[in-house]
Formats: sequence, structure tokens, C-alpha cells
Amino acid sequence: MRKSAGLLVYRKGSKAVEVFLVHPGGPFWKGKDKGAWSIPKGEFAENENALTAAKREFKEETGQKVDGAFIELKTIKQKSGKLVYAWAVEAEPDATNIISNTFQLEYPHKSGKWITIPEVDKAAWFAVEEAKEKINPAQVELIDDLVRKL
Repeated sequence: MRKSAGLLVYRKGSKAVEVFLVHPGGPFWKGKDKGAWSIPKGEFAENENALTAAKREFKEETGQKVDGAFIELKTIKQKSGKLVYAWAVEAEPDATNIISNTFQLEYPHKSGKWITIPEVDKAAWFAVEEAKEKINPAQVELIDDLVRKL
């Protein structure tokens, strides 16, 4: 079974809690907004610690490191069947200054043409209710779990 690990970064704004989400790069996600955003996350090997992987994936997708008191969130299963292990942490990454790793994609499919795209094309801070509209529907449970635990 495929599995990934990620971080749900939050901050306590002047009015309410806000969460940091990323938008996937590439032509498939261009122009998609509601339900397209995600926590920074990625797959990890069987012999790798999930929290270590979550921290690594955050750095790879944003170019920034976060640290603090990590709160383990419930494990969720996405529509694809992938398990997502997640932790919340209070931090202040800069959503306007992300540097994402890239990957090669054959585009258009079966064309023989390869393009390099960023894994993440943008990041933003969202209030909880707006984040629930923006995030992949399966990941709403992570936001709900964070709110319960705060």
C-alpha cells in the first residue's frame, strides 16, 4: 500500500487559526482551485521514519524548514487508497517565497515531449473554513483533527 507523510502547519492569527497549504504544479492542476490544495507531503520508504519524511517533504516542496512541537494527527486514507500520516506544527513559513523541487513529466501524454515542472507552484495561508474548501476533500479530516486538538 502506498503511503505518504506530511505536515499541517498552522499559526494562530489575530482572529483565528490559519493553515498553510500548497498547490500542485503542472498542467493537470493549472486553473484548479477548490479541492486541489494539499498539505506538503510525499511518499516515504518502509524503513524511513514517517515524521522525518514529513519534515523532508516540507523542505523539498517549499524550500523552508519548520520545527517545533509536532502534534500527531489521525492517519487518513485518500480516494486513491494512499494512507497519509500527518503532524501539525505551529510555524510561520513564508508563503510568498517557496522554492519547490521539480520533476519530469511527459506532456502531452504519450507525446515523447518531456517538461520540467515544480512539484508545488504556490502556497498560501487560509482560515480553517476556507482551507476546508481548498484542500483535497480527504484531507479535510486533518484540519478537523487539528482544530479538535488545539
